[in-house]
Parts: sequence; C-alpha cells; structure tokens
Amino acid sequence: MIQYDETHQIFKLDTPHTSYIFGLADNYPGHIYYGKKLGDTDLAWLLRAEDRPQPPSVLRREKTSFFDFFPMEYPFEGVGDFRECCINIRTEDGQEGLELTYQSHRIFRGKRVLPGLPSTQGEDSSTLEVELLDKVTGLTVVLSYTVFDDTDAVAQSVRVRNGGERPLFLTKVLSACLHVEPDMGAGQEMEVLTLPGSWGRERSMQRQKMGYGTVSAESKRGVSSHQSHPFMALVSKNCTQTVGEVYAMNFVYSGNFAARAMKDQFDRIRMVMGIHPERFCWKLAPGEEFQAPEVVLVYSDEGLGKMTRSFHDLYRKHLIRGYWKDRRRPVLINNWEATYFNFNTEKLLEIAREAAKAGIEMLVVDDGWFGHREMDDSSLGDWTVNEEKLPGGFRYLADEVNRLGMKLGIWLEPEMISEDSDLYRAHPDWALQLKGREPGQCRAQYVLDLSRQEVRAYIYDRIKEVLSSANIEYVKWDMNRPLADVGNAVLSPDQQGEISHRYMLAVYEMQERLLKDFPKLLLENCSSGGGRFDPGIFYYSPQIWCSDDTDAVERLAIQEGTQLLYPLSSIGAHVSACPNHQTGRTVPLEMRGIAALSGTFGYELDITRLSEDEKKQILEQTKLCRQYSALIREGDYYRLESWQRSHAFDSYMVVSKDRKEALLTCVQVLSRPNRASRRLRLQGLDPEAFYEIEGKSFQGATLMYAGLLIPPAHGDFQARLIPIRQMA
Repeated sequence: MIQYDETHQIFKLDTPHTSYIFGLADNYPGHIYYGKKLGDTDLAWLLRAEDRPQPPSVLRREKTSFFDFFPMEYPFEGVGDFRECCINIRTEDGQEGLELTYQSHRIFRGKRVLPGLPSTQGEDSSTLEVELLDKVTGLTVVLSYTVFDDTDAVAQSVRVRNGGERPLFLTKVLSACLHVEPDMGAGQEMEVLTLPGSWGRERSMQRQKMGYGTVSAESKRGVSSHQSHPFMALVSKNCTQTVGEVYAMNFVYSGNFAARAMKDQFDRIRMVMGIHPERFCWKLAPGEEFQAPEVVLVYSDEGLGKMTRSFHDLYRKHLIRGYWKDRRRPVLINNWEATYFNFNTEKLLEIAREAAKAGIEMLVVDDGWFGHREMDDSSLGDWTVNEEKLPGGFRYLADEVNRLGMKLGIWLEPEMISEDSDLYRAHPDWALQLKGREPGQCRAQYVLDLSRQEVRAYIYDRIKEVLSSANIEYVKWDMNRPLADVGNAVLSPDQQGEISHRYMLAVYEMQERLLKDFPKLLLENCSSGGGRFDPGIFYYSPQIWCSDDTDAVERLAIQEGTQLLYPLSSIGAHVSACPNHQTGRTVPLEMRGIAALSGTFGYELDITRLSEDEKKQILEQTKLCRQYSALIREGDYYRLESWQRSHAFDSYMVVSKDRKEALLTCVQVLSRPNRASRRLRLQGLDPEAFYEIEGKSFQGATLMYAGLLIPPAHGDFQARLIPIRQMA
C-alpha cells in the first residue's frame, strides 16, 4: 500500500510488516524512516526542517550547509552535499553538478517492466514514481518505488531523461539511497555486513564496525560476485540470526557495481548502491533516457534470519520466472570432473547408462565438444560440434540418452573468443580492445565485444543452430574471465564509457532471446563458478552454479553465505569425486550428498569408476532429492549454527510454509574428544503443535525454546538429515 499525505507532503510505502517513508522540505525529497510498520503520516517534523541550517527558501545564505545536512532521498553531486551521492552529470562545457527538486508523482497498482533489464515483477504490487527536475539543464529524474502485498521488500530504480536542448553526460547514476540514524542515546552501534571472497571461496560473511568515513563493496571486473558481492547490510552490533536490526540492499544487476556506507559528522549513516561510477559515462542526447537497474531493500527487526526469508520469498515469487520457476529440476551428472576434455560419445554414454540406473535424470556435456578444443586454449567462438569426438553430433547423442529415459544438456561460453579460433582469425576486431594496445588474455581467451549488435547476433545464431540440432534441454552458460581492455572502434570517443553497461545489456538480451526461442530450456548460469551469482541473473536463469569448489566441507561456508540471500533451489550444488579436485580432501559420500541436497542436486564425477556400494548410495541420494525437492524449493530456511564461525559444526533447517514438515541438517565437520551432545534450538515450527522426530513426540515450543539434543558422531565429516513431521 502506498499513500501520499498532501497536507504534510509525506510519501508512505507499506509492506506487510514495514514502512518506508520520505517527505518534502522546500521541494527537496528527504528520507524520514524505514523500519517496523507505522500508522501515522504526520512525520514531516522528523526531517528537522526547523533545525539549523533551515531550507534555502528560509535561509538562503546557508543553502550549501543545508545540502550538507539534509537526509536527501536521492542526493546529487556538486552543489553542497559532500557525502556519498547518487547522481552527477557533466555538460558539454565540462561543468559538473545538478540540483533536483520535486515536480510531480503518481501512484498505481502493478509494476513497470524495466526495458532491457531484469527486475522484480508482480500484479500484487503498488508503485510510486516521483519526478524530479534539474531546472538548469532540463534533466528529469524519476524515482520508482514498488512494494509487494505479500513480501517485506521495497524495489527501487531510477530513470533519467534529458529534457534539455544539449547533450548531457551521466557520470554517475546509482539506483538507491538509504539513511539510517542509530539510536545514539541507547548506545546503538552499527556494523556493516558484506560478502567478500575469491574464486573457490565465494561469499564469505564479513562484519566490521561502522565508524566515521566510508565502507565499500564493489566490483570493476565486469562481473558481480567473486571478490565482492552486490549486497550490503547495516546491522546492529547485537544482531544474530534471530535478534537485532538489519537494513539490507541487494543489486539486481550482474556487472560493475558499487555499494557504499558513510557515517557523517552528525552520526547518521548513508548507504548507496548502483552501477560503479568509475569508467562509466553515458551520453544522453536531447530526448534520450537512461534506465538504471533495480535495488531491493529489506528491513528486519528479527535478525538476519528474517531478512533472509524476505529475500527468498521476493526472489521466488517476483523475480525467478519461466517454465522451471516452480518445477522440480532434474538430477544431473556433468562430465567435467569425470573426463575433462578427454571424452567421446561412447564414454559419455557409458556414464549415462550407469547414471540412469542410479536415478540420475540428465547428462550434461561440458567443455570440449566444439571446434578442435582439446585444452582450454582454442576454439571459443567456433560453435560447431566436433564430430571426431561425437560422431553424428548431438542428435545421435541426445537420441541415445533419451532412450535411457534421460535428458541431455550442454555447456557453452558464448561471451568469449580464443586467439586460436576461426572466428578470431576472421574478426580480430570483435574482441574488446583499446586502440593501439594488444588486449590481455586470461585463461588463454579474449572477451567478445557483445556491445556490438553484429557480434552478438552472429554468436546467438550459432548457438541457436546447435540447440536446434537435437533435443537439448539444458544449457550451462559460462563466463570465465573478467572484462579488461574495455574499448572498441565503433562507438564515438565520448561514448567509450558506455561499453561495460552495454555489454551487460547485451548478455541480458541474448539470454532473453534464448528463453523465448526455447521456452522449456533449463538455463543455468556460471562464471568461473560463482562469479556472476546475483539477482539479475535469476530473471533469466532459475539456478546458478555456486562455486567451482565442490569440496563438501568448503561448500558449507560458501553455501551459507549464498543462502543468506538466495533461495536454496537457485544454488547449483553437486556431489563431486574424492579426493576432491580443488582441495585434495576426502569426504564420505553421505556428507557430500547431504551438502549438495541444500541446493540444486547433481553429480560431478565418473560414476563408472564407483563401487557397487557407492552406486547404491547414489540411488538413495537421488530418491531423497525427489522426496524433499518441493520442501527445499518452497520452504522457509533457518540457519541454526555456522561452520564459518564455529569451525566444528554446521546446522540449518527448511520448514514448509504450513509448518507441518521440516528437514533438519546437521554436520559435524571436525570431531573432538570428550564432548557432550549438542543442544540445537530449532526455529520456524508451530509452538502449539506436536512433531515426530525419529519415533519420538516433541511439542514445537519445546524444540524451539528448550532444544533438541544431537549426539556427537565419531569421526570428521559426519552428516545427518533429520525429518520432522507434525503429528495429527
């Protein structure tokens, strides 16, 4: 629900349990409140318009001081606000700065689609659009806010239009700003929560004190998620999974981003998020528009757990879409760690035959099926099947796999080009490059300049030919290096700062075309593992490969950081071979299966080399996956204990929406001598109901407030699944 109180000039946006409020002072929109739901709209006094410095219409001599103090809803650069700001422009004269004032607004049911960009959707929503104007240049800025009837989240985006008569250059256009004012009288301290990492160590949870100055999370790599992540939260110092305040932002975008929090001289914190402004510059001719991506805001007064479930519900209901949105995903086996580049049709069918017996439903052919690719240094861009490896191409392989009752999927890396490829020899200028400089290779490959329409059209047509040649029902879309040498010879000199964003728009365009041409295709995105794991990709891909590190112990930490924001059904997780190919660690097959069960489920190994006992275990695991698939896909996630912090024990549970069924996962990572049983206080159950656990009856209140005892296991890497069902 959205209200405008005309008397007090207050905008109030309500979700089921929260309110987001801002108002006007001297026609400048100022942030007032985001938190637990309020009923009142007479809140203009919280803008402190009577404090000094007063608004410019009252105290013209202190206009700059006012800008430096006022909690601007969408702060602008260059005229006196020296904190983190959201927008800046440069004129043809080289001058920077603007001043935005309120012009009009409109409120309507539903939500506008963002052209060319992923965004949340839903008819059960309401939207507020507020139009601001810079009177000197004619630049119009429309702030868009959407709230959902069923979810505690606010989606924000920004649309900019040049209404003047001369070109303007957007040098910065972030998508959201939030002001948080800690209760200093109560001694409240805030911390910043981010998700830094690296290849194979994605999304570690980091908390640091919010002192004076700026804390940032950012990526300038052209991808969103390895070393940093497009997420930032301000949390109260006492915040845990169940108590404390959380103010969170998540960017619905897959390229360069910046998230920053700044504590000012008045002890207030401003948090902003959007496209990274470094090396970004967008030319706006008169009449042209620029649409910035969307940011999702979530507030929780019940710790990180409530924040998590709000994000999960929003993304499941209002972002993930298409044929596979609410369907069980097939259990797959990928041949990468089984064979690497050394495979042929017979080897793949040998794997498929054993996999089918074990209840696996899809074979995925990974890297090495095209061109003359025997290592990772050739043939990217040459998307034709190597029939020396695969006689009869994918049609023969698909037919044989389908006869086994399985589906066929393939791996692609459409965004890259090898120096040793027919395509590069024909079109070396199709790689991103700076004039006069040799572009740098990474993983022996260059980046295709998808910002050029002829490049993406050629690549897409080749991919479509491959997918149309056989019954291919799954694609793993990979992207294995960062963007560098970002330049081309096509755009004018004053548009070179547009290439990174144009590249990202091109990727979205290609994936949108793919889903329209093949509406039942299951698309899984990947970027050297988890390098492009972000909300933007969910709009096209209901699941994303979480990390190239498939070690089950390492995955506990990686998946915890990922599950903090994203539904379990979106997290690509596989059982891989041991000793593990990344760490050398050996983990029991049972634990590997349980760890992978908290994501999309599959295998990354050569099943033909396993013992008969191991194959029987896999058969049981695939049955478990099918049994609990709906619960894991639709249920509420609760984090109980963390291996990241304890380095000994990991535990989480998924509870059905009606609270009648739950699945508890317990992992003893390291065994220790002389230990007592572990008391776990469960969450999410009906306190009045009774539940059966391993033949015993417990009241929900007892399980949640007194706890359940988990006896210590003997040995490292021991995992248990504990089903919980409400009794009639």
